[in-house]
Amino acid sequence: MPKISKVGQAMPSSPIRKLMPFAVSAQKEGKRIIHLNIGQPDIDSPEVSFKALKEDPRTIIEYSPSEGYESYRENLAAYYRRGGVDVNTEDVIVTTGGSEALIFGLMSSMDPGDEVIIPEPFYANYNSFAHMAGLKVVPVTAVIEDGFSLPQMEDFEAVITSKTKAILICNPGNPTGKVYAPEAIDALAKLCLKHDLYLMADEVYREFCYGDEIAGSVMNLNGLAQNAIMIDSVSKRFSMCGARVGALVTKNVALRATVMKFAMARLSPPTLGQIASEAALLTPDAYFEDVRNRYVARRNFLVKGLNDIPHVLCPEPGGAFYAICRLPIDSGDKFCQWMLEEFDLDGDTVMMAPASGFYSTPGAGEDEVRLAYVLDIPVLEKAIACIRRALELYPGRTT
Repeated sequence: MPKISKVGQAMPSSPIRKLMPFAVSAQKEGKRIIHLNIGQPDIDSPEVSFKALKEDPRTIIEYSPSEGYESYRENLAAYYRRGGVDVNTEDVIVTTGGSEALIFGLMSSMDPGDEVIIPEPFYANYNSFAHMAGLKVVPVTAVIEDGFSLPQMEDFEAVITSKTKAILICNPGNPTGKVYAPEAIDALAKLCLKHDLYLMADEVYREFCYGDEIAGSVMNLNGLAQNAIMIDSVSKRFSMCGARVGALVTKNVALRATVMKFAMARLSPPTLGQIASEAALLTPDAYFEDVRNRYVARRNFLVKGLNDIPHVLCPEPGGAFYAICRLPIDSGDKFCQWMLEEFDLDGDTVMMAPASGFYSTPGAGEDEVRLAYVLDIPVLEKAIACIRRALELYPGRTT
């Protein structure tokens, strides 16, 4: 029998999706699954995107340019500038989702065996993308008691080696919802300049900052033009996860040329997705104001509801639409699976993501789970009731 590659065998499973077989079985048993495991918003995508697709006159869905349609890149750059992000058309390469932008960015800036530092917990697929590129992830751990603030620069300095080539952050953060303080990002930029490292910033949740929180862009950091790589996507901004359109943005000409080699090898980003994404740029500001208000209400309801449960700790996220909470349990993996296999409350159960999969450090986050507050408050109310009751019955409870 042919063998499976070592790379494939070592490829980590997604903590977000690996419980799907148990969810499918639970549904077949008649349970109603409340999906808080994945960042798929229930917010309607912009109407202008559907209108553009319906009215598009083309009769052939052709290849687009490898870097993306020029009109989309021009309008996307103009969108960034309206938001105060210093970007020009030539800085933008359109990708097949933010995932491809991350993979292209890592493979263009680093060699197999190099190291990328990432504050953890982090988006689980960063592990997968780094593995695909042959890179070593070096974690610097943020702690739940501090609301997952960016670790001190001394912590980053302590793990920098001759193989370190980049630092990767997500701001606002997935899975924590943390918005990093501007002074912390400035300090990180100075550290990257000191060691001549790339600073790659996943900024797909930039529009979703709450209260007085502001997520500054890596593209605006002083003196960092040649070191900055911005990753973006329409998936969360416009609730268009299935469009699979993202972007890699950098002013580093040599890096862009290298990314283009990968872009040409995969031919082109999605044609229809770009049509919908370009039209979405016409979405009025009122759309985002409404969406932010809805997320704030959901966040407040979920965080309070979780913290009202004895021995549960859930810091308030400043952005995005995720929260990590610590539960009085032996294992998030076991608890999340048990919720699907063994538990329901009046037919309802909750699907969450075990937080251990968002850490690179072995054993970290074992008693934590990530929840995505992408559903409306009546559904969140049921979810909180399920979690409260489940913690009373779970055989692996620790407190």
